[in-house]
Amino acid sequence: MIYHEFWKEENESVRERYELSLERIAAMETERTVAEPYRQYFVHIARFIRMVSDVFRRTEGAAFRQAGLAELQEVNRRLYEDILPKQYEESYANPACAVKRLGPELGAVLSYLYAEIRGQIAFAHECRLTEMTILNELFIEIYNLFEVDIPSCETVQEIIYWFVSDYADVTVPYRIRETLDPTLPFAKELVMETDLSDVRYLYFYGEYVSEEELAVARFMNRLPQDTIDKMADTYTEGYRKGFQVMGRNLSVKKTVQIIYPIGFERMVRKAILNFRAMGLEPVLYRKAVWSSDKKNGSSNGYSGTSPNRQYDYDHRYDNALYLQKAYTDRKLSVQRSAYETYRKEAARYGGPAVIDTFGESGFQPVNKPEAFSLSGKQEKLALSNASESARLSNQYVPGDETSFTIIAFPKPEIGPDFEKIFAETIRINTLDYEVYKKIQQNIVDRLDRAEHVIVTGRGNNHTHMKIMLHKLEKPESQTNFENCVADVNIPLGEVFTSPVLAGTEGVLEVSSVYLYDIQFKNLRLEFKDGRIAGYSCDNFPDREEGRKLIKQRILKNHETLPIGEFAIGTNTVAYAMARRFGIIEKLPILIVEKMGPHFAVGDTCYNWSEDVAVYNPDGKEIIARDNEISILRKEDLSRAYFNCHTDITIPYSELGEIYGVSRTGEKLPVIADGRFVVPGTEILNEALEENA
Repeated sequence: MIYHEFWKEENESVRERYELSLERIAAMETERTVAEPYRQYFVHIARFIRMVSDVFRRTEGAAFRQAGLAELQEVNRRLYEDILPKQYEESYANPACAVKRLGPELGAVLSYLYAEIRGQIAFAHECRLTEMTILNELFIEIYNLFEVDIPSCETVQEIIYWFVSDYADVTVPYRIRETLDPTLPFAKELVMETDLSDVRYLYFYGEYVSEEELAVARFMNRLPQDTIDKMADTYTEGYRKGFQVMGRNLSVKKTVQIIYPIGFERMVRKAILNFRAMGLEPVLYRKAVWSSDKKNGSSNGYSGTSPNRQYDYDHRYDNALYLQKAYTDRKLSVQRSAYETYRKEAARYGGPAVIDTFGESGFQPVNKPEAFSLSGKQEKLALSNASESARLSNQYVPGDETSFTIIAFPKPEIGPDFEKIFAETIRINTLDYEVYKKIQQNIVDRLDRAEHVIVTGRGNNHTHMKIMLHKLEKPESQTNFENCVADVNIPLGEVFTSPVLAGTEGVLEVSSVYLYDIQFKNLRLEFKDGRIAGYSCDNFPDREEGRKLIKQRILKNHETLPIGEFAIGTNTVAYAMARRFGIIEKLPILIVEKMGPHFAVGDTCYNWSEDVAVYNPDGKEIIARDNEISILRKEDLSRAYFNCHTDITIPYSELGEIYGVSRTGEKLPVIADGRFVVPGTEILNEALEENA
């Protein structure tokens, strides 16, 4: 099936409305019924809408697939040029520019409107005419207000509120459907039926295509098939092992999400074949388009390189325009109805399989007062809504019945050693499971003798953390630490636990860590009874701006978060590679967490499935699945989870000691002066000596 035919019946039902809306929008370019400076804004957006409508017509008629590479590149450039860094300062999509040109009240609202309308790029490429139509009609309704007189900001905001609320019946069910329904054909058709040796296919997505995507696709096309197979096999086997290790039944699952960066289609194609051999049909879906589907401006799904990370950052809280209790209640009601509609698909869903990338330079955001931000009341409402949504999702997709896997590869932006780093990453991702299982068991055995663990930094790193452990009532059959090798988190290399919060305290410092596309500099977190009691970073001259950034990105706007995980990374091979190529600060947390001790703030690793018994390869049950907060689920589910889990790692170069302390006061060293000292772990130090 050609994907545009999938929506043919629905498109025909709204086509007359769409054509009428286009006629009205086209007339805006010559009309003089709106006063300046607003007329210029509406003409600019009208021209953008007409440009996107041309893409839709050519896509629907299949002519877009026949265009040459140069033409496709020109179309892609024109679609995204308005938000690229060079043009962005003079773009209505920039809240600062919109406010400067259109006034402090209406400017920010109209910037939001343009950002939302830009979602038509994705809808046009997918031939989803309903979404394009309702956006056109919203644009016309607001334009009509300005024809009468300059409306108040409150009037425009009210129209937007009712648009988002009324059309939740369209947007919310589709978002749930596209994450669960394997019959949606758009991306899967591109991956499985397009000639991937012809990089024109990248432009059929509707995502921004930078030199990165082109370079990745061309590089992947040069790789021999056995290398592609090795990458895909490691990835899909990790997913299978995840079910096995967690004691969950994969045979009852029928679907798996594949989340990937465009350019990796050769690997994805092989992964799809592998998953199908397991009895799983993949679901491929785009990152969220509507602001109402994003969390702090981000979301999961396939995507290209962001055309402008500052643009994404500026619009991360656009939902402040309409975030009210009545709206969140309605959205939850629609979500519940949608899950009922897709109950069967939800029951068959096995969980996500993620391909991540790394190599981008650290992003230093600019906090603009013109951009929307959540009020204190809205922050609490957003957190409450996220918690309710998570509980609802867990009713239909129980967390104790699913699994996941995640793997990462470098992008060309990482530097001239890209191909060497890529090859090294494949090697790291395929290290010997059995070797590390034995090494890590030695660490687990030593730590199981401890009452608590001490972690210290060295040099300019002033980390000093005390981590309390659960008491092992039956040490012959129980353990505190999971011996984690290559399954859900690739590459292998860590032992981890969920600490006891009472008595867990101290200071955690990291000179540089890359979290959620932002490089945090000199990050410092203070803990008391296992909860964050203070925090700072050096990202901005104004320390308060740094605190706001931490609260938004790490605390997810909570006032505090507990330590959900303490782990010791053992993948010294990854660390040596990172030091050799000078890329530590460009690595994703997925790899960095294996390169030293790390602490996760938020939920435990076992959230939503704490009651499911988990065992190490030696047969011992891991009892440290709960803490004092997660156990509250037995009394009040709303108090048990934070719906976030952020790992923060101390690299070996900044690490002093890690040692356990027994109940009798015996010191049980694990790492001293940045080197492993537990008998049976000596091989881990060989890689560390490379860069000594």
